[in-house]
Amino acid sequence: MSTVRRLGRISVPELKARKGGEPIVCLTAYTTPMARRLDPHVDLLMVGDSLGMVLYGFDSTLPVTLDMMIAHGAAVRRGSERACLVVDLPFGSYQESPEVAYRAAARLVAETGCSAVKLEGGREMAPTVAFLVARGIPVMGHVGLTPQSVNTLGGYRARGRDAEQREAITADAVAISEAGAFSLVVEGVVEPLARAITQRIAIPTIGIGGSPACDGQVLVIDDLIGMFDSFTPKFVKRYAEVGDQVAAAAIAYAADVRARRFPAKEHLFGTEN
Repeated sequence: MSTVRRLGRISVPELKARKGGEPIVCLTAYTTPMARRLDPHVDLLMVGDSLGMVLYGFDSTLPVTLDMMIAHGAAVRRGSERACLVVDLPFGSYQESPEVAYRAAARLVAETGCSAVKLEGGREMAPTVAFLVARGIPVMGHVGLTPQSVNTLGGYRARGRDAEQREAITADAVAISEAGAFSLVVEGVVEPLARAITQRIAIPTIGIGGSPACDGQVLVIDDLIGMFDSFTPKFVKRYAEVGDQVAAAAIAYAADVRARRFPAKEHLFGTEN
């Protein structure tokens, strides 16, 4: 393996060229310290509107605002230098029209320095994707279980279990690909459907509750490390239990304070002698 240090970020064209090749490694990040930890190990950092649930305690992603996405996107940009950076367009910022979407996307790109934006939706959003791409804004699509449509979908259940849903989601994926998106998140669908979509479209698929056959995978970092425990989706693998470690540290600290063991002499000023 080459030991030459990479200069600059992984680009959108580089990721698009990974179709059918080495799997794309993607994680979410929302803060500068987390971005610094993840950046050397991933190809793509996604500032997802999932921050509304894992950071702000909302019941869904719907209350997330464009200003929130810009603030967190800029924070992740400051903490990373290698990974391609994609920031979500939040609910209500792009659905009205391609022109409205462009204004929101232009703010994201200009104020965060991100490489691309992500939006949810299928055939109905294809004209918006084409509009943005034609004006120099790379777009990542998102089909299947789309959290911003949770009220319409009736919850967070897996999609594609019947022929009608499979046909609709496949048509959505094809439309977004043909509109010019450079990659496509496929979330919460039955495995054979994610596999079929990956084989069908010309751009990389990023699975989350999809298939190992997808061209890449993404997880929410707080799910991966055990910091979000309100619920654990079936598709999540826990690689650490940081939440338990945080609680244990707080318990130990509280015990030391109450027993006057902290602060000790080594933590104080003017006690060197």
